[in-house]
Amino acid sequence: MRNGGRHLALRAAELGVSLGGRRVLQNVDLEANPGEVLALLGPNGAGKSTLLKALAGLVPYDGHIALGGVDLSSISPQRRAKQIAYVPQRSLLRSALSVTDVVGLGRYAHVGGFGGFSKNDKAAIDHALETAHADALRDRIFTQLSVGEQQRVLLARALASDAPILLLDEPTAALDVGEGMAVLALIRRLAEREHTIVVVLHDLADARSTTDRALLLKEGRVIEKGDTQDVVAAEPIRNVYGVRLIENARIGFAPEGDSDA
Repeated sequence: MRNGGRHLALRAAELGVSLGGRRVLQNVDLEANPGEVLALLGPNGAGKSTLLKALAGLVPYDGHIALGGVDLSSISPQRRAKQIAYVPQRSLLRSALSVTDVVGLGRYAHVGGFGGFSKNDKAAIDHALETAHADALRDRIFTQLSVGEQQRVLLARALASDAPILLLDEPTAALDVGEGMAVLALIRRLAEREHTIVVVLHDLADARSTTDRALLLKEGRVIEKGDTQDVVAAEPIRNVYGVRLIENARIGFAPEGDSDA
């Protein structure tokens, strides 16, 4: 692990977010620990992405968020950027930067200002590109990449920051099956290196196979939390999604009221 062993836990208590006069999250308690993957699950509009942004300090919130026991509100933006890396669903970047330059953006909390990259910075960028399987893209223009390729580059940018906490918003949404499986395997490897990982997922089978614990959200509230195997279970899924969970070789779903046949 390149962050020098800085293993940090992430805690939130009574977390709430209001956007545009609407209460989007309310009374959310959360903990994510080094070496584990925490999934944020729930239907569209449940507040998953908003919760991830609040944990990253990107939207106003009430309640408390702590990193390694230190309140997030007391941490400078630069220090926060060294400890938390956020990967959005889609990039808003429109400049014609090379992939290497985009990944290098993850190092600015370390270099400060426009001081240029050191040998260590360049090594971190190379390592991040290799780890995210984006090395072959390094000389391409970011805006000319496919959405799936861009997602791999955004993940590399997060890894280049050496942040011990990674917040990932649907990292497999734009990927084909093989790419998605590779990203999920990478998430597990990063957890094994003692990263603290919080990930928004839509695919509940992926959540079961990849994550250790889960929060199940509905309309901005936590409906169920605990071990993923217990959260992605018949009763919680029925209560939140209104569907019946079918256990098979892979999780399947059917409208509530359909027969097993």
